[in-house]
Amino acid sequence: MAGRGAGRIIHMTQLDVLFRYGTSPSEQAMLALSKVRDVYGIRGLRFDEAGKTVRVEYDASRLSGPVVHQLLRRAGLDIVETVSLIQQPEDVPPAAPVQPSVAKAGL
Repeated sequence: MAGRGAGRIIHMTQLDVLFRYGTSPSEQAMLALSKVRDVYGIRGLRFDEAGKTVRVEYDASRLSGPVVHQLLRRAGLDIVETVSLIQQPEDVPPAAPVQPSVAKAGL
């Protein structure tokens, strides 16, 4: 994503990472997490209480996935795992081999 500000072009690489947490965050942890939103490079936090996940949108030119993980842990969030945002294909049987439609002469 590129934007313009004060006559210069700003480049950023926006990424999302999804973490599953164990125990629900305490009030103290939620206060600390609100400060994580102020970290330069963190663009947003979205909690899904039913799924016990938090999705973090961040600028990868400023932060890395492990740094984001540590920010959440240090704020008091009980991170259990990183969840893949890429959907895995369901078990699909292999396709049958393609048969040539025209027989070659002389073979």
